[in-house]
Amino acid sequence: MASENLDETDRALIALLQQDAGQAYASLGRAVGLSAGATHERVRKLRERGIVRRTTVEVDPKALGLGVLAFVMVDSSAWMGDSAAAFAAIPEIEEAHIIAGSASVLVKVRTATTEQLQDVLRRLYAIDGVCGTQATVSLETFFERPPSPATPSSRAPGA
Repeated sequence: MASENLDETDRALIALLQQDAGQAYASLGRAVGLSAGATHERVRKLRERGIVRRTTVEVDPKALGLGVLAFVMVDSSAWMGDSAAAFAAIPEIEEAHIIAGSASVLVKVRTATTEQLQDVLRRLYAIDGVCGTQATVSLETFFERPPSPATPSSRAPGA
């Protein structure tokens, strides 16, 4: 699944799908110079290889009433690598990452209120091995973006 296995057509298709995953194969094909059938086959192979993991829609969290975004550093007294299911069981957690550093896990949480965030923190403490949390609430999001399908060598230095 290394990036060397992606050609420029694959990368262009990924970029187009990231902009609008609902595009018709004929439209995608026109944009990259392929037939609808060839485009469908390319996208199917990208899915089979696990490069395109899922098709989804991007929804404004505030429109759903989820105006509080927090990043929580989770301290632990034990290795947390086997705790993915416990973190995933908390629906307000959008992402969970095992990290190196002073904390063990970093989670991204969205809630409607700070009171609900506090409840999420309580539930985090119920996970076996969790012994502390440090929450940072985001005041404003400048931008969020998916990973770029551009080749690593074509990215600007420091990007």
